[in-house]
Amino acid sequence: MTSTQPLAERLRPRNLEEFLGQEHLVGPDAVLQKMVRSGNLVSIILWGPPGVGKTTLARIIATTLDRPFYTLSAVSSGVRDVREIIDKAKKQQFFNRPNPILFIDEIHRFSKSQQDSLLGAVESGIITLIGATTENPSFEVISPLLSRCQVYVLNPLSKEHLLKLLEIALEKDVELKHRKVVIQEDEALLRFSGGDARKLLNVLELVVNAGEPENDPVYITNDRVLVLLQKNLALYDKLGEMHYDIISAFIKSIRGSDPDAAVYWLARMIEGGEDLKFIARRLVILAAEDIGLANPNALLLAQSTFDAVHQIGFPESRIILSECAIYLATSPKSNSAYAAIDAAQETVRTTGDLPVPLHIRNAPTKLMKELGYHENYKYAHSYEGNFVEQDFLPEKIRKERFYIPQDNPSETKILERLVSWWGKRFRKG
Repeated sequence: MTSTQPLAERLRPRNLEEFLGQEHLVGPDAVLQKMVRSGNLVSIILWGPPGVGKTTLARIIATTLDRPFYTLSAVSSGVRDVREIIDKAKKQQFFNRPNPILFIDEIHRFSKSQQDSLLGAVESGIITLIGATTENPSFEVISPLLSRCQVYVLNPLSKEHLLKLLEIALEKDVELKHRKVVIQEDEALLRFSGGDARKLLNVLELVVNAGEPENDPVYITNDRVLVLLQKNLALYDKLGEMHYDIISAFIKSIRGSDPDAAVYWLARMIEGGEDLKFIARRLVILAAEDIGLANPNALLLAQSTFDAVHQIGFPESRIILSECAIYLATSPKSNSAYAAIDAAQETVRTTGDLPVPLHIRNAPTKLMKELGYHENYKYAHSYEGNFVEQDFLPEKIRKERFYIPQDNPSETKILERLVSWWGKRFRKG
């Protein structure tokens, strides 16, 4: 008999021993494992990408501690729903029952007033809050609530975790263990999962149930996965595999200075229901990485776009995103800042913690001054043009260059200024 439950739900772990991944949180001596063993659960926020176990972990904690468990989705719930659960929790407290756990999925979507409605109950211990978010809680959760919670970061599942999950599915699932399923190639399965266990199991289930007679073996290859996902485009979009390809096309179109393609891929994301704040964040990153010092105003506009999208919301924010995408696409390009920090970090990893030159060290005490700290330091503003040549890098890497101005009007002016100050150090050739 075919189960009405999807594979991902049938394989949902029931305890921490069955839970895959997040060893830094649920391993034998990890923080959440200790918290559950002791029974001293505090309010927490689980921050991580989709499909890594946030909801499952919350359920396991509630079951293990034998606590009442209430769930709300920030997409469909409001202040009234929060207050109803708090009222129920107060009644349980009156009868000396353990305080319940309130799990809020996508807590970053709660408005300020909705988050405010949780504060008193969380602070007094009437409820223990477990929030789940795919967004940085520092930006999306109000400070008073954030200060009352511990934030734990969940990571995408590794290739090893995903392969183990496939093995468990084929060996232990009530339906799949009776089928002969041979995974001849796993690259497409893993690629489309994107570290998301739910996506991996949904794709596996789709491929296995693709029409072969129940007694026939199923051979999974990369081509088979690709063909079936293309035929089931609704599932393909819903699972978000195209998400990565389209955001990649969007970024590459802007980097390649094609405003038409940029707006087209932007429209594809908007029509597909992509989170507009995710798009805005990528524009901020792109402005620094791909335009950078060729047009420093690009970063300012991108940051303003992110702020405006956050405040305005859909549908008007699509216009703001369009303006920003077109501006960035038509802007001169430079990745010199990106290249500079990459080169500097590589040098730090290679050379280690080199000592700060004595003359540019701080010297707040007499002893430090006697040791030569700050000695012979030249204060730039005391010299003509507010510049005087002196060494600022550790001696071992004194001749290293990290920032290489690129060929655009803005950085050409920067290069001219550097050459006038430093001479041959920045002169080409």
